[in-house]
Amino acid sequence: MNHRNGGVPGIFVTGTDTGAGKTRIATALLRALAGAGVRAVGMKPVAAGFEPPGNVNADVIALRDAGNVDAPREDCNPYAFADAVAPHLAAASEGVDIALPVIVAAARRLLAQADALVVEGAGGALVPLDATLDMLDIAGALRLPVLLVVGMRLGCLNHALLTALALQRRGLALAGWVANELPPGMPLVQRNIEALAERLGCAPIVVAGCDELPVFDAARLATLGLLA
Repeated sequence: MNHRNGGVPGIFVTGTDTGAGKTRIATALLRALAGAGVRAVGMKPVAAGFEPPGNVNADVIALRDAGNVDAPREDCNPYAFADAVAPHLAAASEGVDIALPVIVAAARRLLAQADALVVEGAGGALVPLDATLDMLDIAGALRLPVLLVVGMRLGCLNHALLTALALQRRGLALAGWVANELPPGMPLVQRNIEALAERLGCAPIVVAGCDELPVFDAARLATLGLLA
């Protein structure tokens, strides 16, 4: 499904942890693509926790609002669970098996309507889906490169480097990373960004300040393979 292997442009957005800023970055990507005239659609394959009073996850709402394709919610979010707990626990409590072929089929239907697909994971990269599968198995099944969102806070260096090792071990491409500054602000944040850039072997594609909207211009979208 990755356009580098003959498919269409797409990216899988993961993070160093819950609350790292995946939705913030994924919606910024969708808005930038839409602004560039690209038919862009967001997908959150697995979501746990509903936004009252309905039965929709807040991240799913944000992704749908940021894109410019009117796609069925069931395809944008094939697995939706009411309890705001780990996906494998939410699925088990509802007697549901999370199946990768279901997610792949939904993604293909979305891509029949769109030029670019932005897929947001849930939690961190290795969050379990069941006894054997985890969030990176979705990226692998969709054959998408991965954008790592690093929530800049104490502990993020370890989390980011462990995530990069997990990607390497799975044979997944790290398309780039985002330094997403979180309030109230990390001490010595610039030096931490520099340390992480050195160890990951590349500078962040975007440094998103706490009070700034992330900006993905045409060059950055092209770097991620989302724009020619």
